[in-house]
Amino acid sequence: MIKLDRRILTHFDFLQLFLIIPIIVLSYILVSEANEILANKQIIYFGVGFLAFCLSFLLPIRRIEWIIPMFYWVCIVLLLSVDLFGVSRLGARRWLEIPFVHFTLQPSEVMKPAFLLMLAYLIKRSPPSEDGYGLKDFLRLSFYILLPFALILKEPDLGTALILLLVGYTILFVIGVNKKIWICIFLAIGFCTPVLYENLHDYQKKRIYDFVSKEPSYHVKQSIIAIGSGGLKGKPKDEATQTHFKFLPIATSDFIFAYNIERFGFYGALGLLSFYGALIAHLLSLNYGLKNDFFTQVVATGIAALIFIYVGVNVSMTIGFAPVVGVPLPFFSYGGSSFVTFMVLFGILQNLLTFRFDPTYRSVKIKF
Repeated sequence: MIKLDRRILTHFDFLQLFLIIPIIVLSYILVSEANEILANKQIIYFGVGFLAFCLSFLLPIRRIEWIIPMFYWVCIVLLLSVDLFGVSRLGARRWLEIPFVHFTLQPSEVMKPAFLLMLAYLIKRSPPSEDGYGLKDFLRLSFYILLPFALILKEPDLGTALILLLVGYTILFVIGVNKKIWICIFLAIGFCTPVLYENLHDYQKKRIYDFVSKEPSYHVKQSIIAIGSGGLKGKPKDEATQTHFKFLPIATSDFIFAYNIERFGFYGALGLLSFYGALIAHLLSLNYGLKNDFFTQVVATGIAALIFIYVGVNVSMTIGFAPVVGVPLPFFSYGGSSFVTFMVLFGILQNLLTFRFDPTYRSVKIKF
């Protein structure tokens, strides 16, 4: 008989599961209604994601911290390889083809856990003073943030690049940086905005133009119609015509939030956003109990920032308050890459929380 160490149950953060599982269940219901084939594929993604969670949870992270810089630089090499050997799709080169198996790998997704772990590693080794990081430390940490940002931006993948950039500096803001540095940064951004705009790709400028124009794009129009038709309580499955008659584009991924409102109305949207809000608040609240554990603080804050940005951008996009970009809703939009990435991140966080009173991580004790 196998008995796991009781510390796993004692320190495991079950509240995360209670907040994430309803989002996954609701997602599967909507995807299965819209497309049974995609729903069957999503079950496979669920299985792969669960396996990824277990592997990252059981990995002795604290004992092998020295591998983190190597992991980070391997991901940087993969991002550099995209420019040389990458596979192009729809005008963007973001994938590497794995030889012999004909599967593709998106290095920018692998970069997300490597990015958070690297910042956690660096901040743990050199924590901020009471006044926050000074200019020298800020520039040193900024290098590790700006390097993947520049490489991903070159693919081009402006959405993912900006997300990593915002997450990185959100972490520094929460951990602590001298206020004068932030003031200088905001002033510099204000002055450089016209130059940054002129260097965008044409399709990126078009997205901004569509956003600021009086008439929303076709995608956003159909999304707003679906949202408006949902009312307070939503529609039965057979009456959700925007989705089932294919007026609502990409209803199972990019615009699944609009489909959720068409089916379950304002109350459905409120419920979904409440779960996300509670999850983000819970992750940020962990910082108060982990004041001396900078490694776990960085990971928890980074995941909270990721979810906040993903949800904020996706919801704003569907209601016409942001340009249309391919940013999915975590655990909700159909697809494997984002789902598996977040499962890995939460597996890492659960590992750090569960074994936080055992810094050497003597590994899980299994008694036979």
